Amino acid sequence: MFKCNIMEISFKNSKIQKIFKQSSRLRRSYGARGEKVIRTRMAVLRGLPNLSLVPTNYPERRHQLKGGRKEQFAVNLVQPYRLIFEVDHEPVPRKNDGGIDLERVTAIKIIEICDYH
Repeated sequence: MFKCNIMEISFKNSKIQKIFKQSSRLRRSYGARGEKVIRTRMAVLRGLPNLSLVPTNYPERRHQLKGGRKEQFAVNLVQPYRLIFEVDHEPVPRKNDGGIDLERVTAIKIIEICDYH
């Protein structure tokens, strides 16, 4: 039997979850184009077995953030917005050098959509 591994996605709180679960709320909050791009990024995230496989080039451009957000990641949305998420494992899987082991990240938590620049 073929087992399909997909990323587990949770949300920081029920408010964010409600926005993501209802197309009308997404569209009202981010416009028709924003809704389409967010749905596309969520499909990419959900459809892959681990975080290392999320593309680091455009259009997704998965990247780890810095400074006060160094344990968070983002993917591009409609400029200048980013979908911000963090690893949802306890403990966070680490490499020997202390960095996050993206190949072992199979669950993420959506934090927010924002322009952090």
